[in-house]
Amino acid sequence: MSKSLPIRKLSPETVAKIAAGEVIERPASVVKELVENALDAGARQIRVEIGRGGIDFIRVSDDGCGIAAGDLPLAFERHATSKLLSESDLEQIATLGFRGEALPSIAAVADVEMTSRPAIADAGAVLRATDGSVVACEPVGTPPGTTVTVRGLFRRQPARLKFLRSPQSEAGQIANLTGHYALAYPEVRFSLLTDGRLTLSTPGSGRLIEAAAGVYGYQVAEQLLPLQDDEPDEEARTAAISGLVSPAGLSRATRSYISLFINRRWVRNRPLAFAVEEAYRGMLMAGRYPIAVIDLRIRPSEVDVNVHPAKTEVRLRRERDVFSTLQRKVRRTISKYSPIPDVSTKAWSPSWPTRVSLTEGEARQERMLDGSPEARAMGAGPAEQPALTRQLPVLRALGQVGLTYVAAEGPQGLYLVDQHAAHERILFERFLAAGSVPPDKQALLEPVAVELSLRQRALISELAEALTEQGFVIEPFGDKTCLVRAVPAALGDKDIAAAVLRFLDLLEAEDKAADGRERVAMSLACHGAVRAGQALSPDEMRELLRQLEETQSPGTCPHGRPTMIHLSADALAREFRRR
Repeated sequence: MSKSLPIRKLSPETVAKIAAGEVIERPASVVKELVENALDAGARQIRVEIGRGGIDFIRVSDDGCGIAAGDLPLAFERHATSKLLSESDLEQIATLGFRGEALPSIAAVADVEMTSRPAIADAGAVLRATDGSVVACEPVGTPPGTTVTVRGLFRRQPARLKFLRSPQSEAGQIANLTGHYALAYPEVRFSLLTDGRLTLSTPGSGRLIEAAAGVYGYQVAEQLLPLQDDEPDEEARTAAISGLVSPAGLSRATRSYISLFINRRWVRNRPLAFAVEEAYRGMLMAGRYPIAVIDLRIRPSEVDVNVHPAKTEVRLRRERDVFSTLQRKVRRTISKYSPIPDVSTKAWSPSWPTRVSLTEGEARQERMLDGSPEARAMGAGPAEQPALTRQLPVLRALGQVGLTYVAAEGPQGLYLVDQHAAHERILFERFLAAGSVPPDKQALLEPVAVELSLRQRALISELAEALTEQGFVIEPFGDKTCLVRAVPAALGDKDIAAAVLRFLDLLEAEDKAADGRERVAMSLACHGAVRAGQALSPDEMRELLRQLEETQSPGTCPHGRPTMIHLSADALAREFRRR
């Protein structure tokens, strides 16, 4: 019989840590709250500094309005805010923050130092807080604005600390977040320093295209198209929509490049992101997504931002109307400016080794699958052959279906093999085993400069060891560029820069929960595998099937898609009414 426990009030310290867990999930959560406070304070310059992915320290400095010395301790009281005056203000929220939970939540899980001074004050003040309590507040000389330094995040909550990812991964999350706010506020000059190195800088000129260049690089930004502002008045009243979108010829392997801002708040809204994707229907290949920076201005009374502790989700009263307006505007823009893509066929040569000669045993097995009299005669004595341990039977290639599937015959019936998925499996297992032997790499006569986005640079840093193991030699070169000195032979191409960028697209789309070596191997396999729509010679089809038979998991590609379907001999007989 269970014992009833008495009901007790939680201690203030426990309540603070529970509330902090809803707001502060990782270092990027701290940066988000501090950057939003700086923007609400009217900052025109925001500088973010992080050490070891924000786990060791985070510093956010701004030139905003500052906080009076007498108000600094109150700022660390829960539900204390300067952004709401009455309950009715909840219907017209025009600021990024409003809950009054950010600073006390951060102080509950880290050591915090805040220095601030309003421009009209002669001096500022510095406040120090630890374990959720203010321990000191004293005058200090400081320029106008506010600087918040956070140290030892989750140091006293080891259970929370162990769930963080690597410092490189956490730094990538912060870079992604900072980049989004730089796009939402192009008139604000953003800079991000990671372990003392400048990794993001925007000019604060007020031009979205220049902010996009700071985040994605100039080569991408110069291709982006401004959304056409030609909606009729009755539609424009639903939402004023502006921004930039990519032409049909520029895409990415993940939808994370679709950035949505509602009243300058970065939000995740699946229906609106889907509206952008739908606008490209028929223009992009399956699995490819556009780059989009969408700024929606909607009356605050039509938006409910008070639905999530981290304020990343919102509800719209007229979401269906906004969806259709956004989809129509994006479609109109890309239809007007995007040229028809130039489709060209590139000659392909297989990246698997062609077998020159067969052993006697291999020759006998292949003849047994042949329909010749010789094969039937040799089939009478299969006991001479040693037993082979296989997950697939020996298959005989018959031809291609739609230049996508290899039709093959086996002892158990008919097989249709997806040539891309099968080749992916072959290459994946080969790349995954590459750690025990020197990588098969192509050294470049001259290094190739490649301009990378912030997320791509963070990805290379995070997976540096796995990339080196596969034969990449990539070095930083300035703030936004790297030098490629060698690539895996499977990535060899006339246009090395384009090949590296395509590979990074695939790498970014891979499952983040997978091991780094697996992610790199999967992306290389996908990049190097034969494509659907490419013709294979009879020898190439035979070699593809032979190597698939020798893999450890021939039934699926590395991403879990089936490599083949099987129609048994019994099923064929039933369909033709032979049984």
